[in-house]
Amino acid sequence: MSFDKLKEYLPYQGEKYIKPEKAGNYRQYMMDLRDLARQARDEFSLISKSFEDRVKPFKAERVSQWMNQSQICRPHFWCYFRLPSDDLDNSALAIRLYGESDNFGISVEVSFVERRMSENSLEKQNKVLKLLPFGDMYYFVQKNGISFKMDATEENRKSLLKQVKSGEVRKVLVKQDIPIEPDQSLERLIDGLLKSFDELLPFYEETKK
Repeated sequence: MSFDKLKEYLPYQGEKYIKPEKAGNYRQYMMDLRDLARQARDEFSLISKSFEDRVKPFKAERVSQWMNQSQICRPHFWCYFRLPSDDLDNSALAIRLYGESDNFGISVEVSFVERRMSENSLEKQNKVLKLLPFGDMYYFVQKNGISFKMDATEENRKSLLKQVKSGEVRKVLVKQDIPIEPDQSLERLIDGLLKSFDELLPFYEETKK
């Protein structure tokens, strides 16, 4: 599997999509963009489905759409994986496309869906800081409305615990990135995702305590 459509669609991040029948001289351009976006989403859906087969009893939710409600292209697709017993407002394990066309891959993360959050979602999510970090994971921190990466070190963990408690930091995700190499097979990619899934599983389980 070449993942060519994912790679081709990444540069369209943030572009406004207009329905072809309303696009005037851009009609063909919008038709081509729509076709590419759908094919890219299909590629990500295949990754999601193949991954689901390896992480049972976790079940894949629906893959995100290729544009938002404002019809802005968003190629960084994602998919959440939950156990049948999980509540929808709880943290889950997820995969997400990241990067640009010359450097991209799939990340595995412990996070929750903002539109489903309850008054307890943030408290549950930030329990990921109770466990010691290891391996290639990193923190993805939201502070003052801005999200950024932070090395998953013991020093940063202790600092984030204090900032979460004081309300300075809103939420912290734990993530690992799996780069997609040229001519990489789907099976090899799934193996890499599975390794990260297993390593992040204790952090997901911590959020449920």
